[in-house]
Amino acid sequence: MASAIAVLSALAAACCFGVAAVVQQAAASGMPETQSLRPRLLWELAHRPLWLAGIAMAAASYFIQGVALAFGSLVLVMPLASTDLLFALPLIAWRRGQRLTPAEVTGAMCTAGGVAAFLTVLPHTPGAAAPGSWGWLPLLVVIGSLVAVLVSAGLRSPGRRRAGMYAAAAGLLFALLDALTKAAADLLRHDGLAALRHWEPYALLVIGGTGLLLAQSSYQAGSLAISLPLIDTLEPIGAVLIGTAVFQERLASSWALAVQVLGALLAVTGITILDRSPLVRT
Repeated sequence: MASAIAVLSALAAACCFGVAAVVQQAAASGMPETQSLRPRLLWELAHRPLWLAGIAMAAASYFIQGVALAFGSLVLVMPLASTDLLFALPLIAWRRGQRLTPAEVTGAMCTAGGVAAFLTVLPHTPGAAAPGSWGWLPLLVVIGSLVAVLVSAGLRSPGRRRAGMYAAAAGLLFALLDALTKAAADLLRHDGLAALRHWEPYALLVIGGTGLLLAQSSYQAGSLAISLPLIDTLEPIGAVLIGTAVFQERLASSWALAVQVLGALLAVTGITILDRSPLVRT
């Protein structure tokens, strides 16, 4: 029963985030480049009803994903939650009065099939409790260093490359955010309001706010063809790696591991095909 709740919630979260990304990018793309990476960008966007609607959808997606993580592992939930592009693409096509091309349908099928193959052979694992504060420190240092390098490179790059750098940094922060959400959800489920005595719920605000600023800066610098595929690739891969390293969740072994690797490659191939779609390039 818990796995069913996790799967359905993860898919619902993906749908909400796909819609939210389309709406937020439509609003953020009209902002001047000089406001990129500045808190004022969020302040200006907050005066746009369209962007606020996107943020509301994103908040709903985050809450639903938290429910999924409370009942399922990172290695189960995050591959499903990363299928938001499958929901975003038909929405973009509908907005423009166009039909999906055979290539776009193929990309969607590859993505869905790859995720399905990855999860079909995924072993059930209860995982372990989140580590203490010192156990998180190496992970925080590694991700913080990578984000700093990507942001620094993005500041010195032109539009499309800058969008990619910011999106990659956002994807890494979102992977960390997923892990912290898992820890906070477990604390809330077992300790109730006593979970507020721990640092994880408050770290969500800092990591989430920084990731949001980077994502909006990426949307402002370029199209969803650049930002969304990178976020959709780096966030689940990073979350799965964190799940295995920090929460001791298990991947498959032997031949089943080969199936998971092939499934992951198929899903990434599907995302790459969707990346080439004219629907998301403009």
